[in-house]
Amino acid sequence: MATTSRNPFSFTLRNLLDREGGDCGSYYSIPALGDQRIDKLPYTIRVLLESAVRNCDEFQITKDDVERIMGWEKTSLEQVEIPFKPSRVILQDFTGVPVLVDFASMRDAVSELGGDPDKINPMVPADLVIDHSVTANVVRSDNAVQANMELEFERNNERFAFLKWGSSAFHNMLIIPPGSGIVHQVNLEYLARVVFNRDGLSYPDSVLGTDSHTTMVNGLGVVGWGVGGIDAEAAMLGEPMSMVLPGVVGFKLHGTLRNGVTATDLVLTVTQMLRKHGVVGKFVEFYGRGMEKLALADRATIANMAPEYGATVGFFPVDHITLEYLKMTGREDKTVSTIEAYLRANKMFVDYNESTIEPTYSSYLELDLRDVEPCISGPKRPHDRVTLKEMKADWHACLENKVGFKGYAIPKDLQDRVVKFDFHGQIAELKHGSVVIAAITSCTNTSNPTVMISSGLVAKKAYELGLEVKPWIKTSLAPGSGVVTKYLLRSGLLRYLSDLGFSLVGYGCTTCIGNSGDLDPIVADAVTANDIIAAAVLSGNRNFEGRIHPLTQANYLASPPLVVVYALAGTVDINFEEEPIGTGKGNRPVFLRDIWPSTEEVSDIVHSNVLAEMFKSTYAAITKGNPMWNQLVVPSADVYSWDPNSTYIREPPFFKGMTMDPPGPRRIKDAYCLLSFGDCVTTDHISPAGSIHKDSPAAKYLVGHGVKPKDFNSYGSRRGNYEVMMRGTFGNIRIVNKLLDGEPGPKTIHIPTGEKLYVYDAAMRYKTDGQDTIVLAGSEYGTGSSRDWDAKGTMLLGVKAVIAKSFERIHRSNLVGLGVIPLCFKYGEDMESIGLTGHEQYTVHLPSSVHEMRPGQDIVVTTSTGKSFTCTLRFDTEVELSYFDHGGILHYVTRKLVNAAC
Repeated sequence: MATTSRNPFSFTLRNLLDREGGDCGSYYSIPALGDQRIDKLPYTIRVLLESAVRNCDEFQITKDDVERIMGWEKTSLEQVEIPFKPSRVILQDFTGVPVLVDFASMRDAVSELGGDPDKINPMVPADLVIDHSVTANVVRSDNAVQANMELEFERNNERFAFLKWGSSAFHNMLIIPPGSGIVHQVNLEYLARVVFNRDGLSYPDSVLGTDSHTTMVNGLGVVGWGVGGIDAEAAMLGEPMSMVLPGVVGFKLHGTLRNGVTATDLVLTVTQMLRKHGVVGKFVEFYGRGMEKLALADRATIANMAPEYGATVGFFPVDHITLEYLKMTGREDKTVSTIEAYLRANKMFVDYNESTIEPTYSSYLELDLRDVEPCISGPKRPHDRVTLKEMKADWHACLENKVGFKGYAIPKDLQDRVVKFDFHGQIAELKHGSVVIAAITSCTNTSNPTVMISSGLVAKKAYELGLEVKPWIKTSLAPGSGVVTKYLLRSGLLRYLSDLGFSLVGYGCTTCIGNSGDLDPIVADAVTANDIIAAAVLSGNRNFEGRIHPLTQANYLASPPLVVVYALAGTVDINFEEEPIGTGKGNRPVFLRDIWPSTEEVSDIVHSNVLAEMFKSTYAAITKGNPMWNQLVVPSADVYSWDPNSTYIREPPFFKGMTMDPPGPRRIKDAYCLLSFGDCVTTDHISPAGSIHKDSPAAKYLVGHGVKPKDFNSYGSRRGNYEVMMRGTFGNIRIVNKLLDGEPGPKTIHIPTGEKLYVYDAAMRYKTDGQDTIVLAGSEYGTGSSRDWDAKGTMLLGVKAVIAKSFERIHRSNLVGLGVIPLCFKYGEDMESIGLTGHEQYTVHLPSSVHEMRPGQDIVVTTSTGKSFTCTLRFDTEVELSYFDHGGILHYVTRKLVNAAC
């Protein structure tokens, strides 16, 4: 933080007083700037403005930057660049491990270059939550939580030990032990400050996180979004994030949800609307009288899915609802009072009883909450919403349609085929659309008491009417925090969920991230042998192909109570308005209307069973860990001792051979196309995720290092080992590579020989032969979760550039951070219109010096077949060009730290 002696805006410092006139320290007052434009700024932009004012040092952040932000209404139309320093950074373990690995490696590099390795410490508070340590392997069992925890410690002992070492080796970092909950729910309920007060200075909480669903905290009035691990590392080291000043979409809400309609129905509706409107790279800010009664948990559900509707943030300004939630989740009254005082003083608080100037927005949307209908989304994308009443017809259309986001091309005579098999002595049936996984999972919904209580009530009513879930359906309950268990127990509803098979399996990311565990082998064989389009229904936020489970080709996002309903029905091929869910006691057909709770019924139970004391007691013990965590013995040295035999934690090669001289632009001449893609290739396709297939290059590496297949674990758990991760990049079984004529799978064609090889093997052959490679792609390349390995793996495979129609924001930034060049085809052009086959060789005509380059300039690409086309260079800021000059952001920061010490 800049000192007042260097800050040209120190004249705006004011004393902060609470309602009783008590002294709360000081703050930088944006009204004290005396500029009327501030009153019309969106609330999100006011947060960016305050950060620039407070951190202005005329070096990293200048008065011109402050002026650009104050002039947002005009400058946001001009793609201007601004710096942003977040108040903190939040990590989860799958992405946190490689961050700590890089930090440990940077300490070595700084030391070798003559600098002080102790400079490699977070300069802003960093919280790391170990939340991906749950695999829902044990179901319908009273000891599922303990069994899963023991299994995860057995599998991940080395990774956990490394994280525990990091908790003491690095300053200004809090690590939440495994088994505590999902990072975003823990952030919402516990870690988020809303307003910081450090050393007597108050300022807004803002956060960058290494997961795209960091946006969930936007529902609490905290500006934050997901970034790649590379950007997070730079922010932790005090570097401002360079960003284009975004447009802000104003989304007006009015009315209230109808009886029985859930927050999940609302968020899926909002997601579809915003996708259609087009909000990629923009902020979305919600406002209007519909906010007055919209619960904080409902807001958080909407904010959580900002990546799915494409926005950088989905923001709800702080109001009385926010303050009530803070008190309910155990924040101290004094803290809440200071938060209110600060936000009111700095024009960041919404009071519906006061007349205020409505902010100006770049564009506008509007929704009457009374128009929201019960719905789900799928089968392959979060924004493909289907109302319940249309679901059966939509499913049959999907079976009929050609292969695509809404199609499977199943022949008419096979669409209704029923496969019967013996399931442990019981006759079982499967057909297209049969549910084999039903999971109440993900921070998106498990943070919301209303939908969780609803799921318990549905389970209770169904159980009492005699309905059961088929035993071959894998069911699980994985809340995002221990608070959920407490209120489900108090309300008496947990037992009914357990009775239907929704046993508590742990606290963390499970099915939504692909950690559902294996299906019963009998079920798996039946699905595989008969080419069944099996379905998963989950209360998650992502359902891209190959993400949920390799054997579920249809994956639907639904509210927790609908997850229970679909588990009971056993199929997605059903019209709930006309068909019964099942047959209950006395052979009585039971319909959805018989078990669906009213809004009033749910509200009464929430108010009497979700108590502030539950949050206080849960989080009072959260940093104390558990016996298995506490028994881990780790070294106390500040420099990590790398184990050359480790298959979990390996020193990455990023800094090997590094000198103090930036390498500058690298020529790309006669490069081969490693992979050629169509539209909507996601980070689930690119980045290694899920289980490690026994025949994959990663599996061969592990076996070669003495690891047995049963101990492979997941790619996520091995993100600290670059050898595994680079072998798993582009390893998704559903990825479609045009070089293979549309055949899905993790292979490609080695162009010089025509051989069909695993992507890793082909890439290594190109590298051995000294040949550059590129990737060709369509629109929305890299959409999905923010994962630094999507870019790290791409770089380590030798890819020098990606040429696409468009990029998802975070993935483009990740590529830049690793020195991979992002290029965009000109509007209206693509591979087909230019006539590219992917079998050509490509030369990218870059200037020889970064000083001759500028953000967004035209770059000519020529091919060995004589074609020439122009692309837009997607280095969007001057800072990004500097990163490229240095070979990546980590190299830039490392050299900067060494120079600072000299």
